[in-house]
Amino acid sequence: MAEREVPPRVVAAERVAREAGFKKSCIPEVGRLLRLAAAAKPHGIVAESGTGSGVGTAWLHSGLGAGARLVTVERDEELARRAAGVFADDERVSVLTGDWRLLEQHGPFDVFFCDGGGKRDDPRRVVELLAPGGLLVLDDFTPSPHWPPRFGGEVDELRMFYLTHPALDATEILTTPASSVVVGARRL
Repeated sequence: MAEREVPPRVVAAERVAREAGFKKSCIPEVGRLLRLAAAAKPHGIVAESGTGSGVGTAWLHSGLGAGARLVTVERDEELARRAAGVFADDERVSVLTGDWRLLEQHGPFDVFFCDGGGKRDDPRRVVELLAPGGLLVLDDFTPSPHWPPRFGGEVDELRMFYLTHPALDATEILTTPASSVVVGARRL
């Protein structure tokens, strides 16, 4: 079976991650989901909190429509600078440096990959930043066969917040045997 193609900017962002010693990049299984989410909103405003070296950004970019915009924010100044270099030739992409709340100036979002700030510290605001019909992608969960989902022997309150939020239709998707994402769509 042939290997799945990896978009060139993803390869470039992975190189930046290696050079910077950054080890928390988006995995390909999540990346393909991000590409699909961005492609579903070809004229949308796409956001990401937690740019890192730009790997997730590059996956989002690979599905970005010609009429779409992508804004991402990274609090680490050096990582943000390096990631910005991967997208320097595409005016549809803005890499911001600072707190995740800088995204508020650019919303509401048709796709929001909340990988950094906001996911845990202000989940209500994360949901509020979604446009009606907007897609929310949250990764780095550990699969749980239980309902309610558990993590570390306790009910996973964060996951429950997103999975049961009245403004979202949400589900959990297994990305690898050891990881999952929560995906939600803001109700119209």
